[in-house]
Amino acid sequence: MVADFFQTIVDILQGSGYAALFTGDGYLNLIMIGISFLLLYLGIKRGFEPLLMVPIAFGMLLANLPLANLDVSYHSLGEFAQLLLADGANAEKAGLLDILYFGVKAGIYPPLIFMGIGAMTDFAPLIANPKSFLLGAAAQGGIFVTFIAATLLNFDPAQAGSIAIIGGADGPTAIYVTSILAPSLLGSIAVAAYSYMALVPVIQPPIMKLLTTKKERSVVMGTLRPVSKTEKILFPILVTVVVTLLLPDAGSLVGMLMFGNLLRESGVTERLSKTAQNELMNIITIFLGLSVGATTNAQNFLTWETIRIIFLGLVAFAFATACGVLLGKVMYLVTGGKINPLIGSAGVSAVPMAARVSQKVGQKENPSNFLLMHAMGPNVAGVIGSAVAAGVLLALCK
Repeated sequence: MVADFFQTIVDILQGSGYAALFTGDGYLNLIMIGISFLLLYLGIKRGFEPLLMVPIAFGMLLANLPLANLDVSYHSLGEFAQLLLADGANAEKAGLLDILYFGVKAGIYPPLIFMGIGAMTDFAPLIANPKSFLLGAAAQGGIFVTFIAATLLNFDPAQAGSIAIIGGADGPTAIYVTSILAPSLLGSIAVAAYSYMALVPVIQPPIMKLLTTKKERSVVMGTLRPVSKTEKILFPILVTVVVTLLLPDAGSLVGMLMFGNLLRESGVTERLSKTAQNELMNIITIFLGLSVGATTNAQNFLTWETIRIIFLGLVAFAFATACGVLLGKVMYLVTGGKINPLIGSAGVSAVPMAARVSQKVGQKENPSNFLLMHAMGPNVAGVIGSAVAAGVLLALCK
């Protein structure tokens, strides 16, 4: 009896996840568990995009616990249907994270997050200074430079487009594009996109200072004009019509962004606006982060391809910042020194962090300088610009 008892204990341990971690390729799972711990530390202790970094990191942890079958391994709606309809004792069935991932693959979560972003965004600085659209557009240059670079590194066009969108500094857009064009790269691209978004205060200032002079950084800009309620209501409606007719593939992102903003500005849907900003946004963020993190099992993530993606993501982000600043310098010259080039760096979509970085760098040169509201114009233009760039990439690469 005693021998049988100990043999049962041995059998349980040999069939456990602990044994699997130390046999075969289990060491790869150990590495990924270590990476998930690092990301949890960065999200919780260092505050790196915690609202999505923490769910993604925990999803990564779940995906790499051996034998738990908590990773997401399918990449098409057809495969999802087979899992959902599977029957029989030995059939592989859809689990919790498989079902949550359906919202990513079907393109549901990112547009809903855009609706929440729209409900939280004040487009008044952009409306007051339409030239900000140019800076937001210029910052998307990093996307297309990286698209070319990724193609030269032998990524196919769909993969190159998914990698390039990291340059928009917009996590939901990166996930949306990648889920359509290159689902197998989703985990790597999501981790890279949110890591670089969190590192905006580290990456951008050296580039901004390198490309501008002290005189340019010290420019004090005039006060923005007041924006009427009518303008604020018409803006989301007109942007939706113009962009969607031009780029139908961008319609779901731009449309939901502008719908959320209309809820905010209309003045008659306060309850809906608050729900989009808070409860709905929080629920979707949890689902999105966990299910995306669950795609990062060791076999998919620990590859040279991931290293190249992380490198190209940095290139995309650096070029996006540089393109915005360089156009800001051109506008500085054209306007006779009335525009501070630093606000061009805010043309990436990291709202409002990039605008705050512009403010901080400008105020270091001139303590009386207040660039925040001027930088918010390019910043919110960058949100629209990244969605437009996503539509262009989808039209080119689908």
